[in-house]
Amino acid sequence: MSQAESQHKFATRAIHAGQKPDPSTGAIMTPVYMTSTFVQKSPGVIIEEYDYSRSSNPTRKALEANLASLEGGRSGFAFSSGLAAMDCVMHLLSAGDHIILGDDVYGGTFRLVDKVYKQLGVTATRVDFTDHAALQAAFTPKTRLVWGETPTNPMLRLCDIAAVAKIAKAKGAMFAVDNTFATPYLQNPLALGADIVHHSSTKYIGGHSDVIGGVLVTSDEQIAAKLKFFQNSVGSVPGPMDCFMLLRSTKTLHVRMERHCANAMKVAEFLAGHKAVQSVAYPGLKSHPEHALASKQMRGFGGMVTATLKGGMNESRRFLERVHLFSLAESLGGVESLIEHPAIMTHASIPAENRAALGITDGLVRLSVGIEDVDDLIRDLEHALA
Repeated sequence: MSQAESQHKFATRAIHAGQKPDPSTGAIMTPVYMTSTFVQKSPGVIIEEYDYSRSSNPTRKALEANLASLEGGRSGFAFSSGLAAMDCVMHLLSAGDHIILGDDVYGGTFRLVDKVYKQLGVTATRVDFTDHAALQAAFTPKTRLVWGETPTNPMLRLCDIAAVAKIAKAKGAMFAVDNTFATPYLQNPLALGADIVHHSSTKYIGGHSDVIGGVLVTSDEQIAAKLKFFQNSVGSVPGPMDCFMLLRSTKTLHVRMERHCANAMKVAEFLAGHKAVQSVAYPGLKSHPEHALASKQMRGFGGMVTATLKGGMNESRRFLERVHLFSLAESLGGVESLIEHPAIMTHASIPAENRAALGITDGLVRLSVGIEDVDDLIRDLEHALA
């Protein structure tokens, strides 16, 4: 991110960062460079950095620069999925290394650590990041990475990014934050001391439920060099059309997030006052245990709401089958509202005893509140709860 660019506010950077009109035609949108290879002037003499699209592609380069700017970082790296992005971070580790993993994380994150890297000799300890004493106690001489989400998926708990970053730095470990739920518009972990920011760009960054992707951003030059090496070596990069679609989406990220936040607040307030609902988790509610922290380190409270219905599986199944505007589907962050059952769907890979300890019960539902008219969304929920 250039010095001039860093002075621009978020909305301006969302639309312009990393992109310039095409010099050959004047096209305002970054072209989709559908090419696998690039002609060289002479053996080993390439134009800019382009020799093969796995290593670098102009459309992907624009997306990576754009996302790095939005997160306030120096280097951005795009991947074919959020898990591919996390996998790249895991390649920074070696057999025998230890990870401290948040106890409430996306099921795929837990699966990658517990089922893929565990067999390669990487161990992990799951910790509640709101308990700093427990976090301190979890470190070992082999701890190299601390990985957390905030807000978490699906319980929407928060960790104090600055405090955890300080603890990790004192122990000599990298701290990576999955910022998918908050997005760069609402929260910037690098500015609070994190070493790496991770996103499933499938979600709010893409925003239209039509592309799969992932991203990493860092300001640490040594980490960036290693991530670049592994990105190229493993090759789990997005195609140029996916990058083009994500660039289209970042241009409206700030506008969409403002509507997501406004709608989610009203939906959370409605659910919190409904007799069929046992409890609601939403950082914007004063009843949320980390509401003060959310007000401090976030610029808005996001579009995700988690609710526990009174009763059990029968009640939640009936509710999920009766919604119409809220589509029953995995994923989140699209302009349309989605709803799902974590215990059966997104978090089925989490062991049952771990789900129970976290509160991921049969009555728990997770709502991704879209940008439709909020009165219509509330009527839909009211009908399904009746």
